[in-house]
Amino acid sequence: MVKLIHTLADHGDDVNCCAFSFSLLATCSLDKTIRLYSLRDFTELPHSPLKFHTYAVHCCCFSPSGHILASCSTDGTTVLWNTENGQMLAVMEQPSGSPVRVCQFSPDSTCLASGAADGTVVLWNAQSYKLYRCGSVKDGSLAACAFSPNGSFFVTGSSCGDLTVWDDKMRCLHSEKAHDLGITCCDFSSQPVSDGEQGLQFFRLASCGQDCQVKIWIVSFTHILGFELKYKSTLSGHCAPVLACAFSHDGQMLVSGSVDKSVIVYDTNTENILHTLTQHTRYVTTCAFAPNTLLLATGSMDKTVNIWQFDLETLCQARSTEHQLKQFTEDWSEEDVSTWLCAQDLKDLVGIFKMNNIDGKELLNLTKESLADDLKIESLGLRSKVLRKIEELRTKVKSLSSGIPDEFICPITRELMKDPVIASDGYSYEKEAMENWISKKKRTSPMTNLVLPSAVLTPNRTLKMAINRWLETHQK
Repeated sequence: MVKLIHTLADHGDDVNCCAFSFSLLATCSLDKTIRLYSLRDFTELPHSPLKFHTYAVHCCCFSPSGHILASCSTDGTTVLWNTENGQMLAVMEQPSGSPVRVCQFSPDSTCLASGAADGTVVLWNAQSYKLYRCGSVKDGSLAACAFSPNGSFFVTGSSCGDLTVWDDKMRCLHSEKAHDLGITCCDFSSQPVSDGEQGLQFFRLASCGQDCQVKIWIVSFTHILGFELKYKSTLSGHCAPVLACAFSHDGQMLVSGSVDKSVIVYDTNTENILHTLTQHTRYVTTCAFAPNTLLLATGSMDKTVNIWQFDLETLCQARSTEHQLKQFTEDWSEEDVSTWLCAQDLKDLVGIFKMNNIDGKELLNLTKESLADDLKIESLGLRSKVLRKIEELRTKVKSLSSGIPDEFICPITRELMKDPVIASDGYSYEKEAMENWISKKKRTSPMTNLVLPSAVLTPNRTLKMAINRWLETHQK
């Protein structure tokens, strides 16, 4: 499962970009500001918001150490900030004065690339803040930029749909049409696909665009053998232009956000859809994974940033095939079960489960009788919570074996939803099942057991479209 754990709603206009360091989250907006939040509790830092730009801020990114934040704007500047106190370190003006759409640090923090609406791309010395090299694409404005994990080259994407590859001396190594209607974002996986002879490394690159597609490329480069870019595959799922894509830090997941208001999380190994998130009410403009925790941030034109947390099962799922995941769950050791209990906020039961030698197979077979009689858990509420979590785990295994994404399954019926609605607890349910729940039971959430603020059910059209697309694909 993926849980929405926090929503930030401090910006006064569209959120354009979000980025993580090891301890902070940065967001920027059409409202001309950059905001900084602590990952401990998502409170805004005392020196936030950061204000300097006179027009919309399009992009923000942290240096690898997290001590410096870069932001760029329609005002033609790229600004460097000290993240500890919010002080400006430098203001770097694009030579042409053109609006700057994207900025990105090199992996070793020595350079910062900035791309502008007139097609110019600049490499700045990140220590002296001086211009190092400058280049330009043939056509269109720059909308995307990503450095290879080893820093030997970087890729830019343009509004004309071209992927252009540059070396660290700003020499153009390669350029080709990747998306017919323009590129909106690109990102490298930090993990090499494989190591070959003569120091050859293969990297996975994702790109997305106005053609509603997410494409995967395999990239290799050495100074001896040169550069090679190979198209690998196209990921399905979105029905409108895709505005953002990002790999997880371990390279096991890829996330994308779209004009269709949805966020899709893919397994990069199988290219299957792991999750479809539909909480945003307008275009999803940005998405980013945290480098050291299972957190995902998504930003939207609805002026909010949603923070999502992945559970242990999702991590296992992304690291194995469906069959392997089922085996893995059943083959959990007692320590794995303890980790799962802590992740479900049931750490007080770790001792009891260890004392009774509960491993993965035993966990899946627990019943209300065995919890009460064998494990001696006296609290009815606690037993109910454990059973609910175990049932979620069983459903996860069942849904994976059938190939149905977990978000498409109603939490009440445990079946594929046909007419999904959003309840006031923020979760989606099958309409008829939720109406029956509200009419026959106390007005509480099936997922949280808390009182529902309202009985209003809102049709989740985005989720329904995603389910219909999935059915069209899998019923052929």
